[in-house]
Amino acid sequence: MSGPQCCANPPTLNPASGAGHVEKVGGLNSYVTGPSDSKLAILLIPDVFGYEAPNLRKLADKIAAAGFYVVVPDFFYGDPYSPDNSERPIQVWLKDHGPEKGFEDAKPVVEALKGKGVSAIGAAGFCWGAKVVVQLGKPEFIQAAVLLHPSFVSVDDIKAVEVPIAILGAEIDQLSPPTLVKQFEEVLTAKPEVDCHVKIFPKVAHGWTVRYNVEDETAVKHAEEAHGNLLEWFTKHLK
Repeated sequence: MSGPQCCANPPTLNPASGAGHVEKVGGLNSYVTGPSDSKLAILLIPDVFGYEAPNLRKLADKIAAAGFYVVVPDFFYGDPYSPDNSERPIQVWLKDHGPEKGFEDAKPVVEALKGKGVSAIGAAGFCWGAKVVVQLGKPEFIQAAVLLHPSFVSVDDIKAVEVPIAILGAEIDQLSPPTLVKQFEEVLTAKPEVDCHVKIFPKVAHGWTVRYNVEDETAVKHAEEAHGNLLEWFTKHLK
C-alpha cells in the first residue's frame, strides 16, 4: 500500500551532504559515517527518496557520534523516486524497487559488515525501508530493529520478528495508522521473548522523522525526539 503521504514533503537530494563519505558496502554504493573499527553497526534503510536525503544523512551522523558505524546503502541504484517524473508514478516506480528486492540486496551488506569484524548490527527502516527491516528481523541478520512510520508492513510481518523491535508511529498516518500500530503492539506483547517498544507520536504525520522542515522548530523537536528513541533502543540492545 502506498499513497500521497508516502511521497509528501520530498527532500532536496544532495550527494555531498553529511560528514561521512560514499563507498561500496556489499556491492551497493553506501553513505558511511562513524568509526570504521566499531564492533557495533547500524544499517539505515531509507524511504523512497533514497540515501542522498540530507536529513537522513544528518541522522546517520548523529548516530555515528554515539560510537556506531553507520551504513546507508543506495538500494535504488541511483534511481530514487522522483515526484517530478509524471511518467513514473509511485506504483510504477515500486515495480522496479520493491521491498522484497531491498531485502535481498540487504543480505550482502549485512555479510560485509560481519566480514569486517562487526559483532552486532541494528537496522532502522523509514517508510519503505521498514518492510526491509522486518524481513531482516532474525538473529542471523540483525540484533535489533527500529521501524519509523512503516509502510507495507503487515501483522504477519511483525509476528515473524525475532529480535528486539521498536516501532515509532505517527498519529496522522494513512499508511500505518495508530489502529494498525496498536495491532503490532498486541502481537509483540504476546511474545514476551521479544523485547518491544511501541510509541505513537501525537500531532505528527507519516514521514516526520526524516522529511521535516529544518526551519520549523516544532517539526525538528518531534523528529529529534524520535531520533533519541531510536538511539536509546540501539544503545540498549547492541553490545
